[in-house]
Amino acid sequence: MARFEMHEAGFGTMGTMAQADMFVELGMMYATGRDCEVDQIAAHKWFNIAAIKGSARAAELRSEISASMSKTDLARALREAREWMTMH
Repeated sequence: MARFEMHEAGFGTMGTMAQADMFVELGMMYATGRDCEVDQIAAHKWFNIAAIKGSARAAELRSEISASMSKTDLARALREAREWMTMH
C-alpha cells in the first residue's frame, strides 16, 4: 500500500487551504485506489484532516465514505486522524 509522508521543509508554512486541498487529494487517492489499494480507513483519515483544516468538500466526502464503513473501521480512522494531528 502506498504511503505519502509529509516531511518537506515548507510543509509547516504552507497555507491552511493548500494543506486542506492536499489532504483531500490524499483521501481521494485512497478512496479510489489511485496508485495504491483502496483503503477506506486512510481515505476517511485524510478527509477528516482536510475537513479540520477547513475543506467543506472533504467534510462531504468524509460523510459519504463513513456510510459504508463499519463502526470499528470508523473508530480506527478517527483515532489515526487524531494521532496524526497530535504529531503534526
